[in-house]
Amino acid sequence: MERRDVLADAAIAVLADAGMRGLTHRAVDAAAGLAEGTSSYYFRTRAALLQACVERMAARTLAEMPAGGAAPATVDDLVAVCVAMVGRWLAHDRERLLARWELALESTRRPELEAALRAAGARVRERVAATLQGLDIDEPARRADDLVACLDGLAFDELAGAGRPSRDTTGLRASISDVVHGFTAGPAPGPG
Repeated sequence: MERRDVLADAAIAVLADAGMRGLTHRAVDAAAGLAEGTSSYYFRTRAALLQACVERMAARTLAEMPAGGAAPATVDDLVAVCVAMVGRWLAHDRERLLARWELALESTRRPELEAALRAAGARVRERVAATLQGLDIDEPARRADDLVACLDGLAFDELAGAGRPSRDTTGLRASISDVVHGFTAGPAPGPG
């Protein structure tokens, strides 16, 4: 793994553990187990460090997503892929979710961070739209936005839900299946 990726992963871990206020070059160096000053050598400013987090999270997400010949062949296959991804995030990659939400909140105050998140999110949504198009689902770009929002919302609700009982895998599958199978019903009727 490249040194930049090691540092970006460490920054993601710091964001998840200590929040935006805890993200410093010194904290990233410590989390990466590297000499003090290493992260500031690779990422001179805090903005550059935040950009690295966004890019690394997008790269990791895209690497998890099936593409080309490995793309889901049926709507039920897509549901299974989505359930597995969200389950993996919740069980083994909670820090990436927490860090992303920290970045999302901070982006409301930092236009350059908002632009970076939008660009990274667009790459993920393009991959989702290509998958939906491969399944002959109408309006794949719009529905990719909906599916990503659904998965993000389910993950957020599981980690930070306000007192609702947690979904098990069966509940997660039912929620995702409802959304994905709803796409096959054709376009929603227009306004009135």
